[in-house]
Amino acid sequence: MNVRKFYSFVIAAAALRGQPLTLSQTVDAALRNYPSIQVSQAEIDAAAAGIRIARTAYLPRIDTLAQINRATRNNVFGMLLPQSVIPSMSGPVIGSNNLGSAWGSAIGGLVTWEPFDFGQRAANVAAAAAQQSRQQAALKRTQFEIAASAAGAYLTLAAAQETVRAAQAGVDQADTTVRLVTAQVRAELRPGADQSRAAAEAAAARTQLAQAQQAVESARAALARFTATDPAALAIAAPGLLRTPPGETPPPADPAANPLAAEQNAAIEAARAELHALERSYFPRFYLQGAAYARGTGAEVSGVNLGGVNGLAPNTQNYGLGLTVTFPVTDKFALREREAQQSALVRAEQARARQIAVDLKAQWNEAVAALHGARAVAANVPAELTAARDALRQATARYQSGLGNLEEVAEAQRLVTQSEIDDALARLNIWRSLLAIATAAGDIRPFVAEVER
Repeated sequence: MNVRKFYSFVIAAAALRGQPLTLSQTVDAALRNYPSIQVSQAEIDAAAAGIRIARTAYLPRIDTLAQINRATRNNVFGMLLPQSVIPSMSGPVIGSNNLGSAWGSAIGGLVTWEPFDFGQRAANVAAAAAQQSRQQAALKRTQFEIAASAAGAYLTLAAAQETVRAAQAGVDQADTTVRLVTAQVRAELRPGADQSRAAAEAAAARTQLAQAQQAVESARAALARFTATDPAALAIAAPGLLRTPPGETPPPADPAANPLAAEQNAAIEAARAELHALERSYFPRFYLQGAAYARGTGAEVSGVNLGGVNGLAPNTQNYGLGLTVTFPVTDKFALREREAQQSALVRAEQARARQIAVDLKAQWNEAVAALHGARAVAANVPAELTAARDALRQATARYQSGLGNLEEVAEAQRLVTQSEIDDALARLNIWRSLLAIATAAGDIRPFVAEVER
């Protein structure tokens, strides 16, 4: 069983034993199980292989050849332009067109080594290393996004569960009102229409509860996607989310510390490394070469065919050492345009980095504004809830004494339910704003620690 399956089994077993997941357990499960993280890890492995491939350019190249053939031996005087169709032929021109064939053989080896390259191979290795760094930064960004998304799904489930709790309280209150109205109708103190109206309000409260329960199931399914567990067996334990978090506002974050910005900086460095490799391309190439080979032929220089198996074994040897210099003169024009193209890509990546910094700063500012608003709402909700409950008690008392009508009670009851939902969500909205701030800052670990403190 691999690590991923084992961890999934542990999480599922904990859920089935009735042990709810904490926020940190949920984040850890997401980091271990979510497929996109494995994708990023595989891309890092591919980039590491790219570095090893680039380093092989420092090794000498060794080519070997072995061949036998049966062919005619007619050779003609004259030049043949470089091509890949007509086989090459060596030997003197015999002055006849003899279609008789003879055996031929060859075996040999060629060693080629580039002693210096004006920094091109080093630039290619550096470009491959920059790509690996970019993939590593992408992995960290993916891990951060998955962790933040899992934490957000966790808060969503907690909010949905609190909404169910408030909706259930509304159903209980509606049932109490039904019993009150039923007693009043039976005593002939109220018309029978009031009983129907109370039953309708109770049914509406149950509909609201069913919708809240549906939201819980949807939130549980969304969270299960990160933990790789059965949604039906998934439960959370987040008592810290029910308290009001500390009142201080986190200090402004450095956008460069965000994994998204770090990945973009790595992309800039990778583009620069590619440009540097192009800049080291337009230089002469020097190759030290050594060759040794042997050939055999079943024909004499005079044109006599030796017959039999003559020529199947190489019997004439040669060797040689030399220095070859190549310089692709006309590549300058295409290379110049490729450098211009790569320079434009570098500028584009730099502009994208500036845009990311602006977006992260705006995201942080928006999260701070949302935090201030959530704190203001949370400070006001207790008074709203107290007033709503007082209004319900007064409306119920007025109804019982015959001074009020059922509409007043129903309206007060709906106001209490909404106030309880607002009260349940007020603190969670503060936590959600703090998560948004941590996401913009690029580090949710302090947020997770504060929730579980």
